[in-house]
Amino acid sequence: MTTTLQATVLDTVVQAGDGALIRVPAGGRLRIVDTHGNQAVDTLLYDADDIDNRYSAFDTIREQGAVYLTTGSRLLSTRLDELAVISDDTCGRHDTIGGACAQESNVIRYGEHVRHQHACRQTFLAYGAAAGIGQRQLGHNINFFMNVPVDSLGNLNFEDGVSAPGKYVEIVASRDILVLISNCPQLNNPCNGWDPTAVQLLGWWES
Repeated sequence: MTTTLQATVLDTVVQAGDGALIRVPAGGRLRIVDTHGNQAVDTLLYDADDIDNRYSAFDTIREQGAVYLTTGSRLLSTRLDELAVISDDTCGRHDTIGGACAQESNVIRYGEHVRHQHACRQTFLAYGAAAGIGQRQLGHNINFFMNVPVDSLGNLNFEDGVSAPGKYVEIVASRDILVLISNCPQLNNPCNGWDPTAVQLLGWWES
């Protein structure tokens, strides 16, 4: 058996409220490190060769028969193609049904006084533009490290995080993918501990 060594080709920090767009080739590993704990990392995945073939929370949940994401979760597209697999996870549970914050939803949840606050949807559009990703290509996202318990009646609650400093999640790309990240600026619920913080991105693939 031949083992191919992969070089570290990505080592960067994304500040709270900022974002990133990363192309990960098939077989490449991308790790997201929650440097301070209690952060929410809103993430979208796309087939790099066809951005309309994008991550589907609905299909991923249905096919794995579980609401939360963790090691072994296959992240499927709207066409049921496998975009990536969660290969390692020291946090243990990630949300994919709570959605990303937007100025409009923030106003509904928290009041008119928050309308001016920056939101993940803006970050997605700002960083996705370079790949032609617009509003039409924004769907339900993954909220890595975010704690959104679902009760027996199907109600969602935004709760204090279950992550901690240094916890990480890692995905392996099943095909060439684009990973669009908004490091959530949310100040209005406990998912970020009311104190959004930076995350580190590490990547290993053949450059």
